[in-house]
Amino acid sequence: MKKIELVEIRQVNDALAEMVALFRVELRSYKGIASKPNVEDGREEMKEYLLAGFPVFAATVHGEYAGYVVCRIESEVVWVESIFVREEYRLQGVAAALHGKAEEIAASYGNDTVYNYVHPNNHRMIEFLGKRGYTVLNLIEIRKPYQNEKLTQTITVGEHEFDY
Repeated sequence: MKKIELVEIRQVNDALAEMVALFRVELRSYKGIASKPNVEDGREEMKEYLLAGFPVFAATVHGEYAGYVVCRIESEVVWVESIFVREEYRLQGVAAALHGKAEEIAASYGNDTVYNYVHPNNHRMIEFLGKRGYTVLNLIEIRKPYQNEKLTQTITVGEHEFDY
């Protein structure tokens, strides 16, 4: 197993901006939207997190950035704002190290859990969190379909069925 080191990020660099851009491409893919990484947008997004005082940690393996986590803290509740692992470092403990850091921050506030927003099509993250003991709490987003959006599935939440 490769040695994973976590470093606190205090300023944006190119490697971090690229990972944020890759994360956004992946998130759009869950909605069926193909896109290309926009590193400048990634840089701006990370600058906003840092300016807001969100704790940001990168995982490095042999000095290379492998992933990152951004935490948001509201009233001593820790949210994983975003977590991403580069494709070539997946299934090597990087996400566990990053998410573990978020849990460590939560524990410093006396909390037993971290809150996570996860897109319902992000099956890898849902499985990852499930293995760590996490389950659905109570969130469902409801919106009108975009113009020309094709909804191809239905999902049931409680007693309600939704086009998806």
